[in-house]
Amino acid sequence: MDRFSQIFAVDRALRAARTAVSRQKLRELLEDCSESTLTRVVREMRDQLRAPIEYDRVRCGYRYAPQPDGTPFELPGLWFSAAELYALLTCQRLLGAIQPGLLDEHLNPLKIRIDQIFRAQRLKPAEVGRRVRIEAMASRTPQATVFKPLASALLQRRQLQIVYHGRARDDVTERRVSPQRLLHYRDNWYLDAWDHDKHGLRTFSVDRVRSARLLTDTAQEMADAELDAYLSPSYGIFSGSVRHLAVLRFERDRARWVADERWHPDQKGTWLDDGTYELRIPYGDARELVMDIMRYGPDVMVVGPAELRARVAEGLRAAAEKYADRGA
Repeated sequence: MDRFSQIFAVDRALRAARTAVSRQKLRELLEDCSESTLTRVVREMRDQLRAPIEYDRVRCGYRYAPQPDGTPFELPGLWFSAAELYALLTCQRLLGAIQPGLLDEHLNPLKIRIDQIFRAQRLKPAEVGRRVRIEAMASRTPQATVFKPLASALLQRRQLQIVYHGRARDDVTERRVSPQRLLHYRDNWYLDAWDHDKHGLRTFSVDRVRSARLLTDTAQEMADAELDAYLSPSYGIFSGSVRHLAVLRFERDRARWVADERWHPDQKGTWLDDGTYELRIPYGDARELVMDIMRYGPDVMVVGPAELRARVAEGLRAAAEKYADRGA
């Protein structure tokens, strides 16, 4: 009998009994296992599954202690919900991706606990990873020497001196910032911070931070409401106050997919009489929105505003020109 079968056998026996179950009875249920094996099974149930098993010295046996709310104890179920499975696998993948040696002392207990949760479901962690995949698309790995001081400054509320390479202008600048929030978005890390040199909030791609040094100065605090007003309403990671409302119309074949997608918390979708789907999205900076619109090519039309429509049209024209037959 494997260990999980033993655990479930002990659980069934304790749940079915009105009084404590003797060690001898439990050993028989576990196919006449040894005293030491039964002790290990009980210890694992207590330590790994938080089972409230107590020993009744009067009846010389084990029983489940009453729960504080009066409900009987239950082992974790055999199935995860989609959200629970995604959360566990995401945590497992994020922890596995962290640079070896970085925070190992603090993170190893969490890694072990996640593996224990999978084993409690009679699932082998390696098999779960092989059968259920979460793929990181276009992810960019930040330097461990950067991420650690950055995270420390964020949580200790200290300022940072960073050297940053901006992709847009291809330039390297030195900045003094007060970290506000870390964001893991589309498989990449971003830092929202108050830029003391620019006197405003900025979003930095963590993988473009070349170096980071903690300063002794206390970080400038910003109210959550102010951060949310600047960072949350707009579309995507390019933050800023909402200034426009994109109106997108998707062809009927593509609409069946888009109607189930969440582009923005405040989006509004409407099915039109001709079978097309209209999606309205608030935004401030259009850069990321343009990239997402262009993914759909001829299956989407920008109804408005005119500036967004022109930017997408220009992007599509430029792309088409690259594929034009030049007689080559």
